[in-house]
Amino acid sequence: MSRTPRFARVAAALGAATIALTLAACTPAAETTSEYVTDGKLTIGTGQPAYYPWVIDDAPESGEGFEAAIAYAVADQLGFAKEDVVWVRTTFDEAIAPGPKNFDFNLQQYSITDERKQNVDFSSPYYETTQVVITTGASKAAGAKSIADLKGLLIGAATGTTSFDAIEQLIAPTSGAQAFNSNDDAKLALESGTVDAIVVDLPTAFYLTGVELTDGIIVGQLPLADGKSGDEFGLVLAKGSPLTAKVTAAVDALRDNGTLAEIAATWLADAANAPVLK
Repeated sequence: MSRTPRFARVAAALGAATIALTLAACTPAAETTSEYVTDGKLTIGTGQPAYYPWVIDDAPESGEGFEAAIAYAVADQLGFAKEDVVWVRTTFDEAIAPGPKNFDFNLQQYSITDERKQNVDFSSPYYETTQVVITTGASKAAGAKSIADLKGLLIGAATGTTSFDAIEQLIAPTSGAQAFNSNDDAKLALESGTVDAIVVDLPTAFYLTGVELTDGIIVGQLPLADGKSGDEFGLVLAKGSPLTAKVTAAVDALRDNGTLAEIAATWLADAANAPVLK
């Protein structure tokens, strides 16, 4: 039996190692089969901070508040126990921007719009609301009885929201809509007299005028365009999410069995106290 020269043995070993590395590089990495951000958990996004009446005391994990309660009801429909829900925080704009998400769904009173659907998916609506003009007793807007009375005033809202769109489209003030980064910033501007009134959704209007603002006043609801309903809030998911159909089915089941109405009755005020402006 002949003996292999030493250099030949080394070459053979190196060749085998090269083949092994090549095969490893060509072998596809193991793919996750989970539809969720974290396997076995439901990751839900909300604002930082999250406000009453949507979330009580900025603690969504408590399940207290309209949207916190909705989130846990959806989680239950999807088969998740409360302890398997994980909360993350995002800005309003971050959640509806294109790209990957760190949540399975997000809820921050997102109105379902065609423009936003270009970047994200929505569930079916879990709540429908109107836009409301609010002010303080010291403001020139306090005596407004119609949309015409508002046109010469300074009226603001959080930018990128349907409240801001409502100012531009339904009030069309002569000075244009005044833009703010958040409802908090708009509220501070109203308190300081920088603006005469602000526009928010109906439940937020009841909270701000009843709790946050000194001598807060609801001027009235903005009318709906002919044939249109109010703003519909939907859960936001990543564009093309494999969970969209399941989350929508969960929301639909909660609507059909009366749970959405029960949660709304628990946490949200009655619209009858806000007149519609003409």
